[in-house]
Formats: sequence, C-alpha cells, structure tokens
Amino acid sequence: MSLSGVRAVRALRIRRPWRLAAEATALLVAIAVAFPLYWMVLSAFKPAGEIESTEPRPWTFSPSLDSFRRVFQQEEFGRYFVNSLIVAGTVVIVSALVAFLAATAVTRFRFRFRTTLLIMFLVAQMVPVEALTIPLFFLMRDFGQLNTLGSLILPHLAFSLPFAIWMLRGFVKAVPEALEEAAYLDGASRARFLWQILFPLVFPGLVATSVFSFISTWNDFLFAKSFIISDTSQSTLPMALLVFFKPDENDWGGIMAASTVMTIPVLVFFVLVQRRLVSGLGGAVKD
Repeated sequence: MSLSGVRAVRALRIRRPWRLAAEATALLVAIAVAFPLYWMVLSAFKPAGEIESTEPRPWTFSPSLDSFRRVFQQEEFGRYFVNSLIVAGTVVIVSALVAFLAATAVTRFRFRFRTTLLIMFLVAQMVPVEALTIPLFFLMRDFGQLNTLGSLILPHLAFSLPFAIWMLRGFVKAVPEALEEAAYLDGASRARFLWQILFPLVFPGLVATSVFSFISTWNDFLFAKSFIISDTSQSTLPMALLVFFKPDENDWGGIMAASTVMTIPVLVFFVLVQRRLVSGLGGAVKD
C-alpha cells in the first residue's frame, strides 16, 4: 500500500468515532422528535381505560377506533376540514404567486427604496403574531371580514409573504442573467421568460416556502379563535379540538384522534412535495 493510502486509512480510522457519534446524536434527536407523534397516534388508538391509567405504557394490546368514531360523529367536523383546506390552499397558492413576482421584481429591477423594502421584509418577521392579533381584529371588523374565511386568509398571507419573498430572492438571483439575455435574443418576451423559464427554475424554492405557509396556516388556532366569533360554520379544523375539552374531564382520546386526523393532510403534503422540497432547501440554479 502506498503512503497516501496508509494516510487515508488512518484518517478514516480517526474520523470514524466522530462520525459514529454524530450519527448516534442525530438518531437520538430523531427519536426525541418522533416520540410525541408516536404517543399521539398511540393514545388515539388506546381504549379509554388505558388512557386514564395511572401506569401509562408505550404500547397497547387492544387497539380501539372509538376515539376516531367520536371525532367523525361531530356534525361540523367535515365542514371544519373543508374550511381548513380552503384557507390553507388559498394562502399557499396566492402567497407563492405573489412572492414569485415580488422576488423577481426586487432582484431583477433597480428602483428607489428597494433596500428599504427588503429590510422591512425582515423586520416584519420579528414582530410576534400575538402582538398584532388585537390590531388585526379591529382591522377585520372595520372591513367587515369577521366570521368569514377571509379574516383567516388575509392575515396568513401577510405573515407568509415576507418570508417567502426573502427566500425566493436568493433563488431568482441564482438564475444567471445570461440565461435571460439569451432568451430575449431568441425572441422570448419578458412574460414568456418569466413563466416558462424562470418559474420552473425557482419552483423548488416555491415548494419550500409553500411548506412553511401550509403548516402555519393549517395549524392556526389563534386567528381562528379570535376572528371567528359567532358563525361556527366558518371555523377551521383546530377549533374542532375544543369540543373534547370539557369542564369536568377532558376527552384525551378524542383530542389525540382529532390531532392525528389533522396531521394526515400535512404528511400527505410532505409526501407530494418531498423531492422538490429537498432540492429547494439545497439551493437554486447556479451559473
């Protein structure tokens, strides 16, 4: 074996313990993150006696669907589910399109206050949502949007757009300007370049930002509780959990079953976009 080969083997032996330690740490972190989800699903299938037992066990030998039956027997559960899909779907689609156009504008064009606008996008992310709930309530009241799905869509659009625009700006900037010039020389219009060339190239970034928008909108409870006051037909799925919180005793089986049902669309969304999501988080096109 050559000298370089010996050095490579020694380096591998030295790095191997550190690599094993890193992999073990990553595995422990993954278990710690996944355990609450496992316990949620397990509790959803446990019978009432095991859930209320003073000696909880991380398994069950008598799984039951009673908790899921109580969830689906709610009269408004289906309506809440559809409302959540409408709100989350609208926010994802509209925020993706607007963020794409805005990111292209602040990246490709030079105009006054462009830097100030980008800084405002960052500042908007620093303001806690709770601090803006009361002002947004009065704003929705003045616009006549209380007790409507619009009162949920508009605030989530406002909170999703700054992050999406800032993130997509990097993807648009990574697309070579020479590609744009070549498209113009070939006779492509600005609109054709925008939608047929630039949009597919930054689509992984759109998927990454859409995941953020979908999760934050789908799991929202604060706005749904604050802006939907009297018309419960406009409520979203997180509000269905309140049915299982009772003054005398909480129905933990129903709470866990409803939470499991709420998690399924998020998992489906991840499965559909996972390939694009990985490439989106990895970076954009490079020259």
